[in-house]
Amino acid sequence: MWKKNLFNSFKSQSVDLLVIAGEASGDEHANNLVQRILERFPELDIAVIGGKNLKNSGAHFLFDLVDHAVVGVFEVLKNYGFFKSLFAETLEWIRTHSPRNILLIDYPGFNLRLAEALRKENLSQKGGGGIRVLQYISPQLWAWKPKRRFKMAKVLDSLAVIFPFEVECYQDVDLPVSFVGHPFVTSEYKSPVHYDKQGSLLLLPGSRLQPIQRILPVFLDATEKLAQSYPHLKIEVPVPGTQIRRCVEQIISAKPTLQDRIVIKEGLHDLKACVALMSSGTMSFAFALAGIPGVIAYKAHPITYLIGKLLVKVPYLGMANLLLSKEPPYKEFIQSEANRLSLSSSIEKLLGNEESGEEFRNASLKLRSLLEGAQELDAVDWLADELAKA
Repeated sequence: MWKKNLFNSFKSQSVDLLVIAGEASGDEHANNLVQRILERFPELDIAVIGGKNLKNSGAHFLFDLVDHAVVGVFEVLKNYGFFKSLFAETLEWIRTHSPRNILLIDYPGFNLRLAEALRKENLSQKGGGGIRVLQYISPQLWAWKPKRRFKMAKVLDSLAVIFPFEVECYQDVDLPVSFVGHPFVTSEYKSPVHYDKQGSLLLLPGSRLQPIQRILPVFLDATEKLAQSYPHLKIEVPVPGTQIRRCVEQIISAKPTLQDRIVIKEGLHDLKACVALMSSGTMSFAFALAGIPGVIAYKAHPITYLIGKLLVKVPYLGMANLLLSKEPPYKEFIQSEANRLSLSSSIEKLLGNEESGEEFRNASLKLRSLLEGAQELDAVDWLADELAKA
């Protein structure tokens, strides 16, 4: 049995678009897209499943999926009952309200299963029904499970990608794919951080509870050592919301020597950094584009790590390092290599290098040049064109 009524009530008679984003980064990108499409077409009736950003987008907010985000095989299995209930209720909502279009934002474990279910139930156009199923932001096929493109071609009507090289990943399947530009290099995007030689050491442990609980204690071990060598170094932990703040506060409370040194800052904006200690993820890429010196570290559940090591075939975790693989700008420390000594010594080297700011600024310029590919249209134009086809 699954518990009904996870969703907020919805009274509209018609739905032009249902948007589903399951992670913090997707929620941010989706919010920008929804706000801009509503500015252009305010008459659209849009419902959203996402996070706090989409909640304030001007669309009908159904459920906070981002608040329940998990990563890794072990973590998904632990929460299987909840995701089974959520999946069933999402399908039931779609059956009841029949949105003309559904826009999936990345999050392939949930979203591609949903697209397949819609096809099997003859609800989507690919299954003979009337709902168009679109996707914004591709799964990282070039990193793992490239055969997913065949399933995607069977269940999606159109795909918009944010890296120019991703278009080639789908050349051998019958799926319309458009490069719409990366949201972090658009004119509307405001970087959350700027390089400041007199700024803070920023600790970025991620946006999900389980990864934060694994990596933040290690960050604090390294920070404790750094604080001894740099007594005037400002240290901040930016947090995206209240739930993450409580988690961070609890972990920091176990380090009494740091409680008066660390400032927890609500919100991922208006940050000034001289250096950053980061978990791999979307925020680390934003920092790379801003030219922030730093180090990437990551700790997964041992089972998740072992499975990932078998499936993932890329030399780096950080997107900046993957794109600049011949000269990766960020040192990476994974699992046991992410420890007090390795992280603190790497940050010390960056703090002691007068040229590090310039070196990372040059890396950011290289990244931007790579992302400025032959963009056919931007994300809003792509979505507008697709909605017109329904």
